Amino acid sequence: MATLAILVGGGPAPGINAVIAAATIEARNAGLRVLGCHDGFRWLIEGDTAHVEELEIAGVSRIHFEGGSLLRTSRANPARSADTLRTVADALRRLGVTHLLTIGGDDTAFGASQLAQVCGDEMAVAHVPKTIDNDLPLPPEIPTFGFTTAVDVGKDLVRNLMNDAATTGRWFFVTVMGRHAGHLALGIGGAAGATLTVIGEEFPPGPLDLSHVADVLEAAIIKRRALGRDHGVAVLAEGLLERLDPETLGPVERDSYGNVRLAEMELSRLLKQRVTASLRSRGIDVGIVAKEIGYELRCAPPGGFDIQYCRSLGYWATRFLLEGGTGAIVTVQGGRLVPIPFRELIDPATGRIRVRYVDVSSDTYRTLRAYMIRLTRRDLEDPATLSALSRAGGLTDEAFVKRFGYLVGVSP
Repeated sequence: MATLAILVGGGPAPGINAVIAAATIEARNAGLRVLGCHDGFRWLIEGDTAHVEELEIAGVSRIHFEGGSLLRTSRANPARSADTLRTVADALRRLGVTHLLTIGGDDTAFGASQLAQVCGDEMAVAHVPKTIDNDLPLPPEIPTFGFTTAVDVGKDLVRNLMNDAATTGRWFFVTVMGRHAGHLALGIGGAAGATLTVIGEEFPPGPLDLSHVADVLEAAIIKRRALGRDHGVAVLAEGLLERLDPETLGPVERDSYGNVRLAEMELSRLLKQRVTASLRSRGIDVGIVAKEIGYELRCAPPGGFDIQYCRSLGYWATRFLLEGGTGAIVTVQGGRLVPIPFRELIDPATGRIRVRYVDVSSDTYRTLRAYMIRLTRRDLEDPATLSALSRAGGLTDEAFVKRFGYLVGVSP
Protein backbone atom coordinates (compact mmCIF):
# COMPACT_ATOMS: atom_id res chain seq x y z
CA MET A 1 0.00 0.00 0.00
CA ALA A 2 1.38 3.44 -0.92
CA THR A 3 2.38 5.26 2.27
CA LEU A 4 2.99 8.94 2.99
CA ALA A 5 5.23 9.76 5.95
CA ILE A 6 5.19 13.25 7.46
CA LEU A 7 7.77 14.72 9.83
CA VAL A 8 8.67 18.14 11.23
CA GLY A 9 12.17 19.49 11.81
CA GLY A 10 13.66 22.64 13.32
CA GLY A 11 11.89 25.15 15.53
CA PRO A 12 8.09 25.38 15.81
CA ALA A 13 6.14 27.85 13.67
CA PRO A 14 2.44 28.75 13.55
CA GLY A 15 0.69 26.64 10.92
CA ILE A 16 2.53 23.32 11.19
CA ASN A 17 -0.63 21.48 12.20
CA ALA A 18 -2.55 22.95 9.26
CA VAL A 19 0.02 21.46 6.87
CA ILE A 20 -0.13 18.09 8.62
CA ALA A 21 -3.93 18.08 8.52
CA ALA A 22 -4.25 19.06 4.86
CA ALA A 23 -1.61 16.58 3.72
CA THR A 24 -3.16 13.77 5.75
CA ILE A 25 -6.69 14.42 4.49
CA GLU A 26 -5.65 14.59 0.84
CA ALA A 27 -3.45 11.48 1.07
CA ARG A 28 -6.16 9.49 2.87
CA ASN A 29 -8.76 10.55 0.32
CA ALA A 30 -6.39 9.30 -2.39
CA GLY A 31 -6.18 5.89 -0.71
CA LEU A 32 -2.76 6.20 0.96
CA ARG A 33 -1.76 5.15 4.42
CA VAL A 34 -0.35 8.13 6.37
CA LEU A 35 2.33 7.88 9.05
CA GLY A 36 3.36 10.69 11.38
CA CYS A 37 7.00 10.43 12.49
CA HIS A 38 7.46 11.92 15.94
CA ASP A 39 10.38 14.23 16.78
CA GLY A 40 11.55 14.83 13.22
CA PHE A 41 14.50 12.67 12.21
CA ARG A 42 15.50 11.99 15.82
CA TRP A 43 14.46 8.33 16.02
CA LEU A 44 14.90 7.50 12.35
CA ILE A 45 18.63 8.29 12.45
CA GLU A 46 18.88 5.61 15.14
CA GLY A 47 16.98 3.14 13.00
CA ASP A 48 14.08 3.26 15.47
CA THR A 49 10.67 2.91 13.78
CA ALA A 50 8.61 2.70 16.98
CA HIS A 51 7.96 6.45 17.35
CA VAL A 52 5.46 6.57 14.50
CA GLU A 53 1.68 6.90 14.56
CA GLU A 54 -0.87 6.28 11.85
CA LEU A 55 -2.79 9.44 11.04
CA GLU A 56 -6.52 9.38 10.28
CA ILE A 57 -8.76 12.15 8.97
CA ALA A 58 -10.87 12.18 12.14
CA GLY A 59 -7.80 12.86 14.27
CA VAL A 60 -6.51 15.82 12.26
CA SER A 61 -9.61 17.54 10.89
CA ARG A 62 -9.57 20.38 13.47
CA ILE A 63 -5.91 20.69 14.40
CA HIS A 64 -5.34 23.52 11.91
CA PHE A 65 -6.49 25.98 14.59
CA GLU A 66 -3.77 24.88 17.01
CA GLY A 67 -0.21 26.10 17.50
CA GLY A 68 2.70 23.77 18.06
CA SER A 69 3.14 20.46 16.26
CA LEU A 70 1.04 17.33 16.59
CA LEU A 71 4.17 15.35 15.66
CA ARG A 72 6.52 17.41 17.83
CA THR A 73 9.84 18.42 16.27
CA SER A 74 13.60 18.19 16.72
CA ARG A 75 16.83 19.46 15.23
CA ALA A 76 18.27 15.97 14.66
CA ASN A 77 20.39 16.07 11.49
CA PRO A 78 20.00 13.12 9.09
CA ALA A 79 22.77 14.47 6.87
CA ARG A 80 25.48 14.53 9.52
CA SER A 81 27.07 11.52 7.81
CA ALA A 82 26.51 9.07 4.96
CA ASP A 83 25.78 6.41 7.55
CA THR A 84 22.93 8.33 9.18
CA LEU A 85 21.37 9.03 5.78
CA ARG A 86 21.45 5.34 4.94
CA THR A 87 20.00 4.49 8.36
CA VAL A 88 17.10 6.90 7.85
CA ALA A 89 16.45 5.59 4.34
CA ASP A 90 16.45 2.00 5.61
CA ALA A 91 14.07 2.85 8.48
CA LEU A 92 11.63 4.46 6.06
CA ARG A 93 11.83 1.43 3.75
CA ARG A 94 10.96 -0.86 6.65
CA LEU A 95 7.93 1.32 7.35
CA GLY A 96 6.87 0.91 3.72
CA VAL A 97 7.15 4.63 3.00
CA THR A 98 6.79 5.52 -0.67
CA HIS A 99 6.34 9.28 -0.23
CA LEU A 100 7.99 11.56 2.35
CA LEU A 101 6.83 15.05 3.26
CA THR A 102 9.15 17.09 5.47
CA ILE A 103 8.18 20.37 7.09
CA GLY A 104 10.92 22.71 8.26
CA GLY A 105 13.45 25.44 7.63
CA ASP A 106 16.79 25.51 5.86
CA ASP A 107 18.43 22.75 7.89
CA THR A 108 15.49 20.36 7.44
CA ALA A 109 15.30 21.25 3.74
CA PHE A 110 18.98 20.40 3.37
CA GLY A 111 18.50 17.08 5.18
CA ALA A 112 15.54 16.28 2.93
CA SER A 113 17.55 17.14 -0.19
CA GLN A 114 20.35 14.78 0.82
CA LEU A 115 17.88 12.03 1.69
CA ALA A 116 16.21 12.40 -1.70
CA GLN A 117 19.56 11.70 -3.37
CA VAL A 118 20.09 8.57 -1.29
CA CYS A 119 16.58 7.21 -1.89
CA GLY A 120 16.53 7.93 -5.61
CA ASP A 121 13.43 6.69 -7.43
CA GLU A 122 12.24 4.38 -4.66
CA MET A 123 10.83 7.20 -2.51
CA ALA A 124 9.47 10.61 -3.52
CA VAL A 125 10.51 13.50 -1.26
CA ALA A 126 9.00 16.98 -0.96
CA HIS A 127 9.59 19.76 1.56
CA VAL A 128 7.23 22.46 2.84
CA PRO A 129 9.20 25.62 3.80
CA LYS A 130 8.52 26.61 7.39
CA THR A 131 10.26 29.26 9.47
CA ILE A 132 9.23 32.41 11.30
CA ASP A 133 12.60 33.80 10.17
CA ASN A 134 11.31 34.08 6.55
CA ASP A 135 14.84 33.44 5.28
CA LEU A 136 14.42 30.52 2.88
CA PRO A 137 15.25 31.45 -0.76
CA LEU A 138 11.70 31.78 -2.05
CA PRO A 139 10.80 34.46 -4.63
CA PRO A 140 10.41 38.03 -3.30
CA GLU A 141 7.20 38.68 -1.35
CA ILE A 142 6.48 34.94 -0.94
CA PRO A 143 6.65 34.37 2.84
CA THR A 144 7.56 31.19 4.63
CA PHE A 145 4.60 30.00 6.65
CA GLY A 146 4.43 31.13 10.26
CA PHE A 147 6.10 34.46 9.51
CA THR A 148 2.96 36.59 9.27
CA THR A 149 1.50 35.18 12.50
CA ALA A 150 4.82 35.68 14.30
CA VAL A 151 4.91 39.32 13.15
CA ASP A 152 1.37 39.90 14.39
CA VAL A 153 1.99 38.33 17.81
CA GLY A 154 5.36 40.08 18.15
CA LYS A 155 3.81 43.41 17.24
CA ASP A 156 1.47 43.16 20.23
CA LEU A 157 4.34 42.29 22.58
CA VAL A 158 6.41 45.25 21.41
CA ARG A 159 3.38 47.56 21.60
CA ASN A 160 3.05 46.65 25.29
CA LEU A 161 6.73 47.41 25.84
CA MET A 162 6.30 50.77 24.08
CA ASN A 163 3.52 51.67 26.51
CA ASP A 164 5.69 50.59 29.44
CA ALA A 165 8.61 52.63 28.13
CA ALA A 166 6.47 55.75 27.83
CA THR A 167 4.96 55.21 31.28
CA THR A 168 8.22 54.58 33.12
CA GLY A 169 10.65 56.72 31.13
CA ARG A 170 13.00 53.94 30.08
CA TRP A 171 14.32 52.14 27.04
CA PHE A 172 13.86 48.53 25.99
CA PHE A 173 16.41 46.70 23.84
CA VAL A 174 14.43 43.81 22.36
CA THR A 175 16.22 41.01 20.51
CA VAL A 176 13.99 39.16 18.04
CA MET A 177 14.73 35.67 16.68
CA GLY A 178 16.22 35.33 13.22
CA ARG A 179 19.49 33.43 12.93
CA HIS A 180 20.61 34.72 9.55
CA ALA A 181 18.30 37.48 8.34
CA GLY A 182 16.43 40.44 9.82
CA HIS A 183 12.98 39.84 8.29
CA LEU A 184 11.21 39.03 11.56
CA ALA A 185 12.78 41.86 13.56
CA LEU A 186 12.03 44.34 10.77
CA GLY A 187 8.47 43.06 10.40
CA ILE A 188 7.72 43.32 14.11
CA GLY A 189 9.48 46.65 14.56
CA GLY A 190 7.75 48.14 11.54
CA ALA A 191 4.30 46.87 12.48
CA ALA A 192 4.63 48.15 16.04
CA GLY A 193 6.19 51.46 15.06
CA ALA A 194 9.16 50.84 17.35
CA THR A 195 11.65 53.67 17.77
CA LEU A 196 14.16 51.86 15.57
CA THR A 197 15.03 48.41 14.30
CA VAL A 198 18.62 47.30 13.72
CA ILE A 199 19.37 44.37 11.39
CA GLY A 200 22.60 42.83 10.17
CA GLU A 201 21.91 43.56 6.50
CA GLU A 202 22.22 47.33 7.02
CA PHE A 203 25.94 47.07 7.80
CA PRO A 204 28.74 46.64 5.23
CA PRO A 205 29.88 43.08 4.47
CA GLY A 206 32.49 41.53 6.73
CA PRO A 207 32.95 41.14 10.47
CA LEU A 208 30.84 43.49 12.57
CA ASP A 209 32.15 45.19 15.69
CA LEU A 210 29.69 45.10 18.61
CA SER A 211 30.63 48.71 19.40
CA HIS A 212 29.28 49.78 15.99
CA VAL A 213 25.82 48.44 16.87
CA ALA A 214 26.07 50.00 20.33
CA ASP A 215 26.85 53.38 18.78
CA VAL A 216 23.76 53.20 16.53
CA LEU A 217 21.64 52.65 19.63
CA GLU A 218 23.38 55.30 21.71
CA ALA A 219 22.98 57.87 18.93
CA ALA A 220 19.26 57.08 18.71
CA ILE A 221 18.87 57.53 22.47
CA ILE A 222 20.65 60.88 22.28
CA LYS A 223 18.48 62.02 19.37
CA ARG A 224 15.34 61.12 21.33
CA ARG A 225 16.68 63.13 24.30
CA ALA A 226 17.30 66.08 22.00
CA LEU A 227 13.66 65.80 20.90
CA GLY A 228 12.50 65.86 24.52
CA ARG A 229 11.75 62.12 24.83
CA ASP A 230 13.33 59.99 27.54
CA HIS A 231 12.10 56.60 26.35
CA GLY A 232 11.99 54.24 23.39
CA VAL A 233 12.10 50.68 22.12
CA ALA A 234 14.88 49.36 19.90
CA VAL A 235 14.24 46.06 18.11
CA LEU A 236 17.39 44.08 17.34
CA ALA A 237 17.76 41.18 14.91
CA GLU A 238 19.29 38.15 16.58
CA GLY A 239 21.28 37.60 13.38
CA LEU A 240 23.53 40.51 14.35
CA LEU A 241 25.31 37.99 16.56
CA GLU A 242 26.15 35.86 13.53
CA ARG A 243 28.10 38.80 12.11
CA LEU A 244 30.27 38.90 15.24
CA ASP A 245 32.97 36.43 16.19
CA PRO A 246 31.10 34.43 18.85
CA GLU A 247 34.34 33.05 20.26
CA THR A 248 35.28 36.57 21.40
CA LEU A 249 32.13 36.67 23.52
CA GLY A 250 32.94 33.55 25.55
CA PRO A 251 32.14 29.83 25.22
CA VAL A 252 29.25 29.01 22.89
CA GLU A 253 26.87 26.09 22.48
CA ARG A 254 26.05 24.58 19.08
CA ASP A 255 23.19 22.42 17.80
CA SER A 256 23.48 19.23 15.73
CA TYR A 257 23.83 21.24 12.50
CA GLY A 258 26.77 23.20 13.95
CA ASN A 259 24.79 26.40 14.42
CA VAL A 260 25.70 28.58 17.40
CA ARG A 261 22.82 28.73 19.90
CA LEU A 262 22.38 32.47 19.53
CA ALA A 263 19.64 32.74 22.15
CA GLU A 264 22.20 31.81 24.81
CA MET A 265 24.36 34.83 23.99
CA GLU A 266 21.90 37.56 25.09
CA LEU A 267 22.56 40.27 22.52
CA SER A 268 20.29 42.79 24.27
CA ARG A 269 22.17 42.40 27.54
CA LEU A 270 25.56 42.85 25.87
CA LEU A 271 24.42 46.05 24.15
CA LYS A 272 22.68 47.36 27.25
CA GLN A 273 25.94 47.09 29.17
CA ARG A 274 27.93 48.91 26.50
CA VAL A 275 25.46 51.73 25.92
CA THR A 276 24.75 52.28 29.61
CA ALA A 277 28.46 52.46 30.46
CA SER A 278 29.15 54.90 27.62
CA LEU A 279 26.34 57.26 28.59
CA ARG A 280 27.17 57.13 32.29
CA SER A 281 30.77 58.04 31.54
CA ARG A 282 29.38 61.43 30.45
CA GLY A 283 26.97 61.77 33.37
CA ILE A 284 23.85 60.59 31.49
CA ASP A 285 21.69 58.04 33.30
CA VAL A 286 19.30 56.14 31.04
CA GLY A 287 17.35 53.12 32.24
CA ILE A 288 17.59 50.25 29.74
CA VAL A 289 15.87 46.86 30.01
CA ALA A 290 17.09 43.92 27.93
CA LYS A 291 14.41 41.61 26.51
CA GLU A 292 14.31 38.60 24.19
CA ILE A 293 11.35 37.71 21.97
CA GLY A 294 11.13 34.49 20.01
CA TYR A 295 9.88 31.47 21.88
CA GLU A 296 6.63 33.33 22.57
CA LEU A 297 5.98 33.46 18.81
CA ARG A 298 6.74 29.95 17.62
CA CYS A 299 3.77 28.01 19.00
CA ALA A 300 1.14 30.75 18.73
CA PRO A 301 -2.14 29.70 17.09
CA PRO A 302 -1.85 30.58 13.38
CA GLY A 303 -3.71 33.59 12.07
CA GLY A 304 -6.22 33.39 9.24
CA PHE A 305 -3.63 33.95 6.52
CA ASP A 306 -1.30 31.24 7.78
CA ILE A 307 -4.14 28.74 8.24
CA GLN A 308 -5.26 29.14 4.63
CA TYR A 309 -1.69 29.31 3.34
CA CYS A 310 -0.63 26.16 5.22
CA ARG A 311 -3.68 24.16 4.19
CA SER A 312 -2.87 25.05 0.58
CA LEU A 313 0.79 24.07 1.04
CA GLY A 314 -0.16 20.75 2.62
CA TYR A 315 -2.65 19.93 -0.11
CA TRP A 316 -0.38 20.84 -3.01
CA ALA A 317 2.67 19.18 -1.50
CA THR A 318 0.69 15.95 -1.36
CA ARG A 319 -0.65 16.39 -4.90
CA PHE A 320 2.91 17.05 -6.10
CA LEU A 321 4.10 13.76 -4.61
CA LEU A 322 1.10 11.74 -5.80
CA GLU A 323 1.50 13.05 -9.33
CA GLY A 324 5.09 11.84 -9.52
CA GLY A 325 6.98 14.86 -8.26
CA THR A 326 10.04 14.61 -6.01
CA GLY A 327 13.16 16.46 -4.89
CA ALA A 328 11.68 19.92 -4.42
CA ILE A 329 10.45 22.56 -2.04
CA VAL A 330 6.75 23.22 -2.57
CA THR A 331 5.59 26.82 -2.94
CA VAL A 332 2.36 28.53 -3.89
CA GLN A 333 2.90 31.57 -6.10
CA GLY A 334 0.12 33.63 -7.61
CA GLY A 335 -2.35 31.01 -6.41
CA ARG A 336 -0.56 28.18 -8.24
CA LEU A 337 1.71 25.31 -7.22
CA VAL A 338 5.35 26.05 -8.08
CA PRO A 339 7.82 23.38 -6.97
CA ILE A 340 11.43 24.56 -6.70
CA PRO A 341 13.98 21.76 -7.15
CA PHE A 342 16.38 21.30 -4.25
CA ARG A 343 19.36 21.79 -6.58
CA GLU A 344 18.25 25.36 -7.31
CA LEU A 345 18.27 26.24 -3.61
CA ILE A 346 21.81 25.11 -2.84
CA ASP A 347 24.55 27.71 -2.51
CA PRO A 348 27.50 26.32 -4.51
CA ALA A 349 29.96 28.10 -2.23
CA THR A 350 28.69 26.49 0.98
CA GLY A 351 26.87 23.42 -0.28
CA ARG A 352 23.93 24.42 1.94
CA ILE A 353 20.53 26.01 1.36
CA ARG A 354 20.88 29.67 0.36
CA VAL A 355 19.68 32.38 2.75
CA ARG A 356 17.19 35.09 1.75
CA TYR A 357 18.33 38.33 3.33
CA VAL A 358 16.46 41.62 3.70
CA ASP A 359 16.92 43.77 0.60
CA VAL A 360 17.93 47.07 2.16
CA SER A 361 17.75 48.79 -1.25
CA SER A 362 14.03 47.99 -1.59
CA ASP A 363 11.30 50.58 -1.23
CA THR A 364 9.75 48.45 1.52
CA TYR A 365 12.86 48.73 3.67
CA ARG A 366 13.32 52.42 2.85
CA THR A 367 9.75 53.10 3.99
CA LEU A 368 10.26 51.37 7.32
CA ARG A 369 13.61 53.11 7.81
CA ALA A 370 12.04 56.53 7.18
CA TYR A 371 9.89 56.18 10.30
CA MET A 372 12.75 55.23 12.63
CA ILE A 373 14.49 57.64 14.99
CA ARG A 374 18.13 57.35 13.95
CA LEU A 375 21.06 59.65 13.47
CA THR A 376 21.22 60.99 9.90
CA ARG A 377 23.75 62.92 7.88
CA ARG A 378 21.35 65.87 7.78
CA ASP A 379 21.40 65.99 11.60
CA LEU A 380 25.14 66.69 11.58
CA GLU A 381 25.04 69.11 8.68
CA ASP A 382 22.51 71.41 10.37
CA PRO A 383 24.27 73.51 13.05
CA ALA A 384 21.22 73.93 15.28
CA THR A 385 20.41 70.22 15.23
CA LEU A 386 24.04 69.28 15.86
CA SER A 387 24.17 71.65 18.82
CA ALA A 388 21.03 70.11 20.31
CA LEU A 389 22.41 66.59 19.84
CA SER A 390 25.73 67.53 21.40
CA ARG A 391 24.07 68.97 24.51
CA ALA A 392 21.82 65.91 24.84
CA GLY A 393 24.84 63.61 24.51
CA GLY A 394 27.09 65.48 26.94
CA LEU A 395 29.63 66.33 24.23
CA THR A 396 30.90 69.33 22.30
CA ASP A 397 29.87 69.64 18.66
CA GLU A 398 33.32 68.58 17.51
CA ALA A 399 33.43 65.64 19.92
CA PHE A 400 29.96 64.49 18.87
CA VAL A 401 30.92 64.40 15.18
CA LYS A 402 34.16 62.63 16.03
CA ARG A 403 32.29 60.06 18.13
CA PHE A 404 29.25 59.35 15.92
CA GLY A 405 29.94 60.90 12.51
CA TYR A 406 31.19 57.62 11.03
CA LEU A 407 27.69 56.17 11.41
CA VAL A 408 26.41 58.50 8.67
CA GLY A 409 29.57 59.02 6.64
CA VAL A 410 30.61 62.36 8.17
CA SER A 411 34.25 62.94 9.07
CA PRO A 412 35.34 65.21 11.95
